[in-house]
Amino acid sequence: MLLLSRTATIPLTIAFLTLALPGCSAMRSYDGELRQTVDLVAQGNIDQALQLQEQNNTNHDNDLLYFLEKGELLRLKNQYNDSVATWLSADTLVNEWENEAKIRGGAILDNIGAILLNDKTRRYDGHDYEKVMLSTQLALNHLLSGHWDLARTEIKKTHEREAIIAQYRAQEIDAVEKESRQKGVSTSFKELNGYPVATLDSLEVSELKNGYQSAFSHYLAGFVYEALNEPSLAAPGYRQAIELRPNTQLLEDGLAGLDRRNSDLNANTTDVLLVIESGAAPALSSVTIPIPVFYNNLGVIPISFPLLHSDPIRTALPHSVSIDAGIPQNVVGITSLDAMAKRALRDDIPSIMLRGVLRAAVKTASQRALMRSDNGYVKLAGIALNVMNVITESADERSWRTLPSLISIARFTLPVGKHTFSVMNSNGITSSESINIDGSHALVAVRTLGDQTYWSQPIYSGQMPVRVAQPSQKIETLDGDKSTRITPQASLNTQTRKNKTKKKVKK
Repeated sequence: MLLLSRTATIPLTIAFLTLALPGCSAMRSYDGELRQTVDLVAQGNIDQALQLQEQNNTNHDNDLLYFLEKGELLRLKNQYNDSVATWLSADTLVNEWENEAKIRGGAILDNIGAILLNDKTRRYDGHDYEKVMLSTQLALNHLLSGHWDLARTEIKKTHEREAIIAQYRAQEIDAVEKESRQKGVSTSFKELNGYPVATLDSLEVSELKNGYQSAFSHYLAGFVYEALNEPSLAAPGYRQAIELRPNTQLLEDGLAGLDRRNSDLNANTTDVLLVIESGAAPALSSVTIPIPVFYNNLGVIPISFPLLHSDPIRTALPHSVSIDAGIPQNVVGITSLDAMAKRALRDDIPSIMLRGVLRAAVKTASQRALMRSDNGYVKLAGIALNVMNVITESADERSWRTLPSLISIARFTLPVGKHTFSVMNSNGITSSESINIDGSHALVAVRTLGDQTYWSQPIYSGQMPVRVAQPSQKIETLDGDKSTRITPQASLNTQTRKNKTKKKVKK
């Protein structure tokens, strides 16, 4: 039995209450904070969103989410260098997690706070799909800045990161299953009565191979390797994209046309990949569900679980794209981060349930020990502890909210020069932008959030891929106007442009 004196009980109770006060990580509502940020972005107020981000994160030295969210906001302002620098700070923290993951394996309990209070006290290492998307978003920034060599580095890092995550998750599954058997705890999400299980068990979610690999990341890898004249590396990228998103013609054309594109060169045209990011990643909230637990005779106890909420209002999906007022072309959605977030949560539920049961056991045992005391002050501490147990039982709401919910692509061959890109969304609203196209390969990125559209302006530098000299071919135009006929899925052979001038050698 736990015996506490009056002088010992009061400081401990105050300490516990202080730890659980609003403002600490255990009580912070990340969903509430980021809902305001996303609203500002949807209204076109990026500067205000950045100011709010700073106000909500006064102590952000090791806050992964601060760097993730800020990097995306800076990217929407086309401040690629600042965005890259911010995301590299996030990448450093993810690298630390990777190094630890190689050593500790599938750790299910990271700190004592997860046992005493809730999962919000755990260090936030990012959901698996967020770790991979960080490398992908960095690659996009490098491509928009004209640094294709740096994009290649991030592409390679993406593959390595996926391998580390796969190994860690396999070890975690084994650890959770072993611990659950020993404690006699069921960790099946389908047994959560009162939880919207259908959101995690839909066909779209179940068909995903896992919660961290995306067809977009691998298709982008294929495009980058192809642009850098590395078809042997491009083919696996396209092939993996097809495996992750089967029966998608655009992805299949990427692989099937690889050899043809590498030998079909036009000195005056550019292979353009258009990337359309739509909406905002789903939000997380906390829902408390009473579940029967037979471990340590706990009975029916309340455990909090994260609940995902999609935001269809802000997700006006892209419908079509036209170039220079030409014939509209369909765009193809190839990666749903909404579905990936649900798959990641479904895979995390067993460890969340196990931590919840162990947390309930500790809280219940502590409360019983205090309440059985004959000391009135100790009983008072037990009552306070019971109140705090109820208040602090909350699921972790943290997630990278400024990520898009859907990534769509289209691919064209365009003449070098300025072109007007027009994207129409599912609400019938069209946004247009004049964008300069140059080089053998180019990437154009556009982000839509609600009815707000953010266009990228690619920068062309000496680190871009260039053409191998070949006879030029005639570019067709549409009859009756000056619009360019766009050809989907065309590509050009490339080599890396060297930024150094060759010196003449004297004989």
